[in-house]
Amino acid sequence: MTEPQQGSVAVIGAGDFIGAAIARRFAREGYRVYAGRRTADRLADLKAAIEGAGGRCEARGLDARREEDVTAFLQEAEAGGPLRAVIFNVGANVQFPLLDTTERVFRKVWEMACYAGFLAGREGARLMLPRGEGTIFFTGATASVRGGAGYAAFAAAKAGLRATAQSMARELGPRGIHVAHLIIDAGVDTAFVRERLKAAGRDPDAMPADALMDPDSIAETYWRLFTQTRDAWTFELDLRPYGETW
Repeated sequence: MTEPQQGSVAVIGAGDFIGAAIARRFAREGYRVYAGRRTADRLADLKAAIEGAGGRCEARGLDARREEDVTAFLQEAEAGGPLRAVIFNVGANVQFPLLDTTERVFRKVWEMACYAGFLAGREGARLMLPRGEGTIFFTGATASVRGGAGYAAFAAAKAGLRATAQSMARELGPRGIHVAHLIIDAGVDTAFVRERLKAAGRDPDAMPADALMDPDSIAETYWRLFTQTRDAWTFELDLRPYGETW
């Protein structure tokens, strides 16, 4: 663990895999991590792991679709900061045939994966702009750039998030805020993905080494992006294992 840094990092969507790995990676560098997800109790293991390694972690429950929740969460991170980075990592990956996609499903997925990202980016920018520096990262997916059968809701939301991120980057970049969109273009080694592979008749344990993406490898990419100098900022970066076809 490095010496404590003067600043905080907020992870919205600090789930058990990518979000948790990002939180651990930034905590390892000495930043105070504010980890947020729908149920605060589910952050207990992450908080214990970070603090057990000598880091600092504040675990909070929030609904990323509620403006007041996002605002309060980021203001708290700023008070414990200053806020150096906001990482929006809400998933909302669902698959429904078009005729089975209800209005409620489509709207909820858009709220989670797109609208919530807008709130996170806007509120993060409010806090960072007075200092003229900061970082806002958005986690995307294959669906951000390509729709697929059964993914109308998810693709619409992720494509909307990408467009929102791009608009933010063009507006905020000249004012010192690094906005980036990361496309996770493959299966990540999570319980969710493994169950889907089994349902499709594939044994994830029989797959070649590194065929699934390691959340820690993804987190390392977020860290490297965070440390870029502003004369060579990246807006969009896509990640996939060596064997992934695309």
